Amino acid sequence: MATLTIWRFSTADGAVRAADTLAELAKQQLITVHDAAVVSWEEDRRKPKTRQLHNLAGRGALGGAFWGMLFGLLFFVPLLGAAIGAAAGALGGAMSDVGIDDKLIQRIRDQITPGTSALFVLSSEAVLDKVSDAFAEKHERPELIFTNLSDEQEKRLREVFAEEPEQHPV
Repeated sequence: MATLTIWRFSTADGAVRAADTLAELAKQQLITVHDAAVVSWEEDRRKPKTRQLHNLAGRGALGGAFWGMLFGLLFFVPLLGAAIGAAAGALGGAMSDVGIDDKLIQRIRDQITPGTSALFVLSSEAVLDKVSDAFAEKHERPELIFTNLSDEQEKRLREVFAEEPEQHPV
């Protein structure tokens, strides 16, 4: 079963540094990373910066559409190439169908603010205490917020946010 894990850091660059730690943990087989993204919010900025961690994304990666939709709902901005616009309400419903409900969205909005950052990870087979200890050892103590996704929720998540295959002219 996949887990959407969100690690909040009290500095704007904490999640970026933690992404390197996550890569090390994956190499040690302490976590299987299917996809990941970072949100960094500088103190003096109106909106956060985001990026998908393509170097960590495994075979089961959700792609930019998922992260763009999620971050668009969270921060009211289209990110990672996904336009939100009038479809936000329908997308919010699709998110709740896969375990990301309004309460979680509001909690994330309240906690990821200017001067903080977050590492979003879709993973499985994580040894959470070892992951948490590794982050704490190399970084300030992160706060863990997570939603477990059932197999059915993961399947629906992949269906809702499946990337369109590239069309090549014949």
